[in-house]
Amino acid sequence: MSRDYYAILGVPRDVSEASIRERFRQLARERHPDRFRGEEKERAEEEFQAVTEAFNVLMNAERRRDHDAELAAPKSTDTTGIDKEQLARVYLQRGVRAYKAKSYRDAADNFDRATRATADNPRAWYLLALACSREPRFQTKAREAIARACELASMNETYLRAAGRIYANAGDMERAERYYNEALKWSANDPAIQRELEELKSSRKGRFNLFGGKS
Repeated sequence: MSRDYYAILGVPRDVSEASIRERFRQLARERHPDRFRGEEKERAEEEFQAVTEAFNVLMNAERRRDHDAELAAPKSTDTTGIDKEQLARVYLQRGVRAYKAKSYRDAADNFDRATRATADNPRAWYLLALACSREPRFQTKAREAIARACELASMNETYLRAAGRIYANAGDMERAERYYNEALKWSANDPAIQRELEELKSSRKGRFNLFGGKS
């Protein structure tokens, strides 16, 4: 999920904000999805989303500084001497900011980095699952991440409840029900979780909405 936003826009790293804005407008005109059909439209949508994300990061002074620091960091896999816990906290903080800004791809990227820094951090996997669940192309990753979070924290009702939602949204009602039942076991039969489980059971013929109810 790691990206070089300068490369996406095709601009040098010392580019000015005015040039970033001009380049974005040019690419937006050239690659706007409305100009294409079929498979080309799908590719254009992905490219347009990537270009928009790059523009948003590079036009934000704080996020651009963070991105520059990442690009300048050594690429060696030898992490001797690096505080992995601290590194994970940094990525989690960035991910939370991106998630609140509804930049779910950027959030997923940072949460993914956090899980790679500390693979046994259940919160990092949980947040990665939430961010990925917001992106249609990352649904498989969302399921894998929430399953890992639940493995690492098997008594956490919040994670188990989220797993129920994510698997229900994917149409795996049997596994979703198992997660909800586990969540109820550790939450003293929380009425809100019980209600979601009942909604799940009544929506077998429909598609469960991740954020509550049927779609």
